[in-house]
Amino acid sequence: MKMLLLAGVSLAAVSSAASAQEGRNDPALQDVIVITGARPAGQATDVENLIDHPFEGADATSLLARIPGGARLGNGPLSGQAQYRGLFGPRLNVRVDGQNFATGGPNLMDPPFHYAPAPLISALEVDRGVSPVRNGPGLGGGANAVFKRVDFTDSDDIRLGYDVTAQGRSVDDSYGVGGVIGVSNNRFRFNVLGAYEEGDDAAFAGGHIAGTSFKRAVYGANAAVKTGAHEFVVDLRRQHTGPTGNAPFPMDIRYFDTDFIRTKYEGDFGVATINAEISYVDVDHAMNNFDMRPAPAAMMMRETYASAKTWGGKLSASVPYASGEFRIGGDVEQVDRAVEITNPMNPAFFIRNFNDISVERIGGFAEWSGGAGWLRSEIGVRVDAHDMRAGLASTGPAVPAGAIGLAGAFNATPRDIDDVTVDAVVRLWTRPAAGVSWRASLARKTRVPGYLERFGWLPTNASAGLADGNVYVGDQTLVPETAWIAEAGFDYAGARAYFRPTMFVRRIDNYIQGAPYDSTIGVIDTPVEMVSAMNGDPTPLVFANVDALLYGVDFDAGAKLIGNWRADLVGSFVRGERRDIDDYLYRIAPANLTAGLTYEGARWSATLEGKFVAGQSHVSATNSEAMTDGYGLMNFYADFELANGVRLAAGVENIFDKRYEDHLAGYNRIAGSDIAPGDRLPGVGRGVFVRINASR
Repeated sequence: MKMLLLAGVSLAAVSSAASAQEGRNDPALQDVIVITGARPAGQATDVENLIDHPFEGADATSLLARIPGGARLGNGPLSGQAQYRGLFGPRLNVRVDGQNFATGGPNLMDPPFHYAPAPLISALEVDRGVSPVRNGPGLGGGANAVFKRVDFTDSDDIRLGYDVTAQGRSVDDSYGVGGVIGVSNNRFRFNVLGAYEEGDDAAFAGGHIAGTSFKRAVYGANAAVKTGAHEFVVDLRRQHTGPTGNAPFPMDIRYFDTDFIRTKYEGDFGVATINAEISYVDVDHAMNNFDMRPAPAAMMMRETYASAKTWGGKLSASVPYASGEFRIGGDVEQVDRAVEITNPMNPAFFIRNFNDISVERIGGFAEWSGGAGWLRSEIGVRVDAHDMRAGLASTGPAVPAGAIGLAGAFNATPRDIDDVTVDAVVRLWTRPAAGVSWRASLARKTRVPGYLERFGWLPTNASAGLADGNVYVGDQTLVPETAWIAEAGFDYAGARAYFRPTMFVRRIDNYIQGAPYDSTIGVIDTPVEMVSAMNGDPTPLVFANVDALLYGVDFDAGAKLIGNWRADLVGSFVRGERRDIDDYLYRIAPANLTAGLTYEGARWSATLEGKFVAGQSHVSATNSEAMTDGYGLMNFYADFELANGVRLAAGVENIFDKRYEDHLAGYNRIAGSDIAPGDRLPGVGRGVFVRINASR
């Protein structure tokens, strides 16, 4: 199994619509992590960064964390959020096999990559810097987990194809198996897919981390038909996540049952290419605070049910224009949500705190990509109209009077909000000269507040995965976030080395951040503070518009050394600050550097890797964020080609069994663990992994 980070590949001029189409996958615009596949011919002489990565758990965000600017927020073994240049959660445009959808958990226990099991992923595509407008709204960059499939062939003969992976990891006694198998020819393709993963509590240097076991199963099918210049695709998939721990949260996953349905069409009409898509995603979710952790007293037992249904549609047309390609299109999305808090020991206790939530968006975009001579560009604008509505909250007779009063006050508000957002992106890059391609981006990107941020009338820990231990309420007067983004860098690819640095700055107006509920902090003089104090937190936060600034630099680099030896580096630094007060943004990755020394044989390779992470002292006082110390880890892994299409990878992570604290891992909320409640969760200890992949 391979991870191939395409870096330093020469750029080509674009002078036609066809070459503009290829330009969308240009290394100036994307980092592509290829998860499976045979070693490319001539790899030993190509300037490409080949890293046979360690198996760092079932969460695909551990792969994204290995690119420049990437990081992972460890909210659980299957609940990790991707962070890119300091932005995370709903601020990133994260897709699964090209599909956008709403996740179901109010605490984001199922971020998008929750639905991308590693055995099913063929590649991760990461938008460098910012996402293009055609991919939809989003404040910063984005990522897409591309699933395996059996592709069309170039003949009438029916061919059997497969891509299957099995893997195991000792540090959490986990295993996983999955992949695709199907048949195809030049007119049709069909494959089934499936995966199953299971793991126990992870070990660290000092014990075990309670609440880190997991179970997940996925099955489905994909089919496509070509008729001349037209292609029709159908995707069906169902995922069941079983009991899975979430140590940084007050509850754990009991289940996620999620269905995906999508149909796509692409047709070439000569003068224009038409793309259309219709999709539906249905998420049902339950979480509680007693199955996977010590149960509280009966009156404090809680089980929460949540659902999210997403209907989506896309339509676009592209035509050759001005030595490039012009694309115009639109997309619609409607999301219906509901959340209900219950006490399974008392049927009279229930709170429908998010009831009949409806979020609708309709957007349109125009984009041109192409160029001639030494300069290439991608220029786009999109406009989106948003409508967000909430139904009436309701409570049971056993709910305390304070919460009933807050529900009544919320029901007396309008609960219907409209927004219009405008995004614009300009990305420029040059043809290579002396091995160097220069690039720069300017963008205005927006994000509307989420339903928690606007309609959260009940003080709870639900915060879309912030996991800071604070209690939050929403504010219907919030306005959309607006980011002004500038970045510049270059890609150098020489005969024996490559270097790709980027500097960036993101000035964000109306950034949504928790702020003290009122000016009399700690004085319980409002109904919200009274209810919050009854639940153990007398200082609730309210989601508020503030001003923020993110800036930094990241890079990857490498060089061929003597003989078959190669060295590779990936480094990232980002700083997040409040512009309105003297404070820092919450949960920003510390500076880090990963260095690998690799020996590449004809049919095998081996890597000794060091990961060095700085301490993080620039923390958010508003979110009561604790500082962390720096640390260094060593990993070793190797890759062997056993036969044509069969590869074996194995290695050891955290060779010296170092105890360390990952700044993005959150704080323990489970009693009876080997980590005290309130302490930051440690990283995993020494472990062996093995992985085998067979493909045809």
